[in-house]
Amino acid sequence: MSVNQQTHTGPPYGQPQPGYQGYQQPAYGGQPLPGVPHSQYGVYNGPMPGYQQPVPPQGSVRAPSTSGTSLSSGHLGYSPFGQGDVQNGIPASTAPMQRPPASQPFLPGSAPVPVSQTSMLQQYGPPPASVQQLSNHMAGMTIGSTSTSAPPPAGLGYGAPRPPTMPGPPLPVQTAAGPPTSQPNHVSSPPPPPSTLSGPYPGPPMSGLRGPPPPTHPPQPGYQMQQNGSFEQVRGPQTNYGGAYPGTPNYGSQPGPPPPPKRLDPDSIPSPIQVIEDDRSNRGSEPFVTGVRGQVPPLVTTNFLVKDQGNASPRYIRCTSYNIPCTSDMAKQSQVPLAAVIKPLATLPPDETLPYLVDHGESGPVRCNRCKAYMCPFMQFIEGGRRFQCCFCSCVTEVPPHYFQHLDHTGKRVDFYDRPELSLGSYEFLATVDYCKNNKFPSPPAFIFMIDVSYNAVKSGLVRLICEELKSLLDYLPREGNMEESAIRVGFVTYNKVLHFYNVKSSLAQPQMMVVSDVADMFVPLLDGFLVNVNESRTVIISLLDQIPEMFADTRETETVFGPVIQAGLEALKAAECAGKLFIFHTSLPIAEAPGKLKNRDDKKLINTDKEKTLFQPQTSFYNNLAKDCVAQGCCVDLFLFPNQYLDVATLGIVTYQTGGSIYKYAYFQLETDQDRFLNDLRRDVQKEVGFDAVMRVRTSTGIRATDFFGAFFMSNTTDVEMAGLDCDKTITVEFKHDDKLSEDSGALLQCALLYTSCAGQRRLRIHNLSLNCCTQLADLYRNCETDTLINYLAKYAYRGVLNSPVKTVRDALINQCAQILACYRKNCASPSSAGQLILPECMKLLPVYLNCVLKSDVLQPGLEVTTDDRAYIRQLVTSMDVAETNVFFYPRLLPVTKADVDSDSLPAAIRNSEERLSKGDIYLLENGLNIFVWVGVNVQQGLIQNLFGVSSFSQISSTLNTLPVLENPFSKKVRSIIDMLQVQRSRYMKLIIVKQEDKLEMLFKQFLVEDKSLTGGASYVDFLCHMHKEIRQLLS
Repeated sequence: MSVNQQTHTGPPYGQPQPGYQGYQQPAYGGQPLPGVPHSQYGVYNGPMPGYQQPVPPQGSVRAPSTSGTSLSSGHLGYSPFGQGDVQNGIPASTAPMQRPPASQPFLPGSAPVPVSQTSMLQQYGPPPASVQQLSNHMAGMTIGSTSTSAPPPAGLGYGAPRPPTMPGPPLPVQTAAGPPTSQPNHVSSPPPPPSTLSGPYPGPPMSGLRGPPPPTHPPQPGYQMQQNGSFEQVRGPQTNYGGAYPGTPNYGSQPGPPPPPKRLDPDSIPSPIQVIEDDRSNRGSEPFVTGVRGQVPPLVTTNFLVKDQGNASPRYIRCTSYNIPCTSDMAKQSQVPLAAVIKPLATLPPDETLPYLVDHGESGPVRCNRCKAYMCPFMQFIEGGRRFQCCFCSCVTEVPPHYFQHLDHTGKRVDFYDRPELSLGSYEFLATVDYCKNNKFPSPPAFIFMIDVSYNAVKSGLVRLICEELKSLLDYLPREGNMEESAIRVGFVTYNKVLHFYNVKSSLAQPQMMVVSDVADMFVPLLDGFLVNVNESRTVIISLLDQIPEMFADTRETETVFGPVIQAGLEALKAAECAGKLFIFHTSLPIAEAPGKLKNRDDKKLINTDKEKTLFQPQTSFYNNLAKDCVAQGCCVDLFLFPNQYLDVATLGIVTYQTGGSIYKYAYFQLETDQDRFLNDLRRDVQKEVGFDAVMRVRTSTGIRATDFFGAFFMSNTTDVEMAGLDCDKTITVEFKHDDKLSEDSGALLQCALLYTSCAGQRRLRIHNLSLNCCTQLADLYRNCETDTLINYLAKYAYRGVLNSPVKTVRDALINQCAQILACYRKNCASPSSAGQLILPECMKLLPVYLNCVLKSDVLQPGLEVTTDDRAYIRQLVTSMDVAETNVFFYPRLLPVTKADVDSDSLPAAIRNSEERLSKGDIYLLENGLNIFVWVGVNVQQGLIQNLFGVSSFSQISSTLNTLPVLENPFSKKVRSIIDMLQVQRSRYMKLIIVKQEDKLEMLFKQFLVEDKSLTGGASYVDFLCHMHKEIRQLLS
């Protein structure tokens, strides 16, 4: 799920991509399916063609850029209710809003702030039987769009202009203004029967459906929204919602007969595909220049070029908002978390420049005397350039004589453009000896390969596979740009109940094995000859890798140890006085007598109880203490797991997690099906860029400070994030809180400084700077948020919450916080409108759909087949994902490959994740960063099946295929090239799964159709939107 990290072919890293980063692609979604009539409405969220735009009432929408998506009754100008009418009870603007305390810590056992009478998502349940039950919370929800932007150019109108009330979803998603975003979401339902309107508006007649008149009220435009998404007659006013609005003008339309019952149209609620598509077309062509403070970057799904002109690239840092509240009261009121997702060593695409390395000699980098911030573009030089004022703490510091330079007439140094630290947002300094442990420069790091040789590992063919692969892989160890060979030394250990160390010194004719059977007191039996240079000891290493599979071929030992294996690697690095990485290949729960021994504690009965959290916690503190020792030495642990049963990932993964390492898991490993995935993961893991013995600190300007951190690391104090290893895929998420007021004039600054040892043993500092705007108006905050980053933060916050709180408490807190974010917008930023409207900020209109995906994820709502280990694995994985990875993980990408143009390099346009979007005659690919599904409809043409699978009929397709056959025809080449493109964009090699429609695997596939109701009780998108609307109304009333 991460962006492609390969340096070779990879599309740029983090470049939004068609599909997600890196490849130029035409539309990602939004194309009408053949056979479905075009929508007769205008731009979704733009004005209707043919009508003059009314001026918005004072104080409603601040500027054209605030757009809020409202699902609701029409444009401001055509609203059948006057602005002053009381619609459905209390006008939104005067309703006091009840808000729990700003941030809700997950306290074990404490009840969360009640979100509503209905708290768990299960309650969306089966559709209620009678209409009376149904419409109680949805009466009067309609969809429309308020917009203050200019009318669209002629020709955008798609048939008849859009009626004031969009048929369809119940939620009105009213967009409070903003440039027209795009054509209607791609598949639209056939137009409703027109009912003519005569009235004071110029332009063509409007068509729209009129709902049935509730008794004693004049007709009300718009559909009533029902909980299960069907439109039916509403019988009488419902509790809480009042009836239709009394006294609405009728503009001459006759109350017609009630329309036939109609299900809610998902095309009229905000579509992720449409938003991604619009961002691509609006922002994909121009470079993103970082010179301006507080600019919101293009989405992670857009392919764009970055030009660093003083702020760090969004590939390194993304924020939840680029315009932050000036006061803590305002931040608490909005409930929008202020966070940055930082990826300090992110891989850049080939056409962007890597950070420059600046060497200031023995004096080291120039820093502020008081707060120790590093020289950056925001420092202010004064007194003719002899001193500078710190932009973080305002302290004045003398400029060292060797660094002095005159200022020009604008107050800038004349060498401004010659110095990366004065003109760029990201750069590196060469660190001096003062930045090194024990005041001595580090040695190059070492890699130690530690292979489980117990019965399962040998019998499955795993040991032989690893040894064969290492023979060639050792030539690809990471090295500095211009170095001929890698400086990294390597060592080898095998183990079951005891450990075997190997002397592979270059002067030996054959490798020598030394066995340590006293695992309770681990030591390394040799120093000289254990860690060696690959080229010098090549023949001895090859000989060893040939011998290992033969030596253990007849083993009967089934038990393994695990703690002593990490201890052995740690001791070896200590003895060699260097940092490094352990690559551990492990198959089973370590039950042999030794430190760190574990027992099987898996218990599905704990799910949905207060004790469920124990499943995510380690069963012993042994590994936490070991992790602390590893971090102190710079010993990073990467773990490759091959379990056939419960392995306790929650405990075994602790050391990996706290040292900044990676976990890879291949359940029920079989050579023929899993070999490619494992070898690709191993190659990438060994070759990728890593910084060792790393410490990261985030400094901020006065007014805010970093208060919380999420990711794979260790912290021994409140400010320093310590990682034995940090690779190019890992992110650290940082939350900020106010400790003072900020000012709109000076904005807010962040500086992330990462001190690390490169793979050649060079000590470096990598600096990333970012300037943000500050606001006194909530509308400015809501106009500059980034939903993808917000979801990344919320998922990590929730996934940490399950360690200490019942899962239900965590889910309720998430729903509550998002309801408060949206209620605050509705109350303070949206123009007054009926309570029956759901109004969403334009840049947060996807918050409900994405939040629902997080709530339905395996960690927060496990499916029947999901194991405890799977949940612990996913929890750890997501915690260090970047924004592009969480985006596709929670809302997978679904591509109709039968629609792909075989002559073009581009990906087909994506479609929404719902079963109703699938056609029985087509083939689709779905990817989420861990898996790629190929779904084949039962009615796919025989020719396509022959071309893709090399068999003559649907029934002959094998569901056990793990790669597509290589066939010489354009369709086969195209589909395989799409899969290769997707693989390159992700940090892990995705498992390919063939799913035939109506086959048993289809149940698994359907879990990824996240807009639909899930088998485990997760709500559909439509139902969840209704639920959020209800929560928001409760907060406002």
